[in-house]
Amino acid sequence: MTENEEFYLRYYVGHKGKFGHEFLEFEFRPDGKLRYANNSHYKKETMIRKEVYVTEAVLKELRRIIEQSDIMKEDDSKWPEPDKTGRQELEIVLGNEHISFATTKIGSLLDVQNSEDPNGLRNFYYLVQDLKCFVFSLISLHFKIKPI
Repeated sequence: MTENEEFYLRYYVGHKGKFGHEFLEFEFRPDGKLRYANNSHYKKETMIRKEVYVTEAVLKELRRIIEQSDIMKEDDSKWPEPDKTGRQELEIVLGNEHISFATTKIGSLLDVQNSEDPNGLRNFYYLVQDLKCFVFSLISLHFKIKPI
């Protein structure tokens, strides 16, 4: 994988419920722009939107995480369909490979274990956890949520 190959990542998790459409979404664009949105109306919260450009080193590390996860080899055909619980979507373009997954929100590893494809869904579950931690780290490094 070279740094000049095309790269794009988008993750979405959300549901519609008592507080309306609540979701978390982030994307990394090929030019290094990270877009983040978190929409929650719980306790009258409002949507949080953040945008920041990341360096090539950050994109390189993100590509490494994705490559090592082997997520590009997975198939979501046996994963639980999105339902009233909610949905998760993961789209990745890595060079000339393109994947797009959709599944229900996963509550715990028990949901993963009881699925028709526990190995593939576990791979997805852990990658998503890593991606969220990565994005939250970047956002908290760049933005002070409550300045002192």
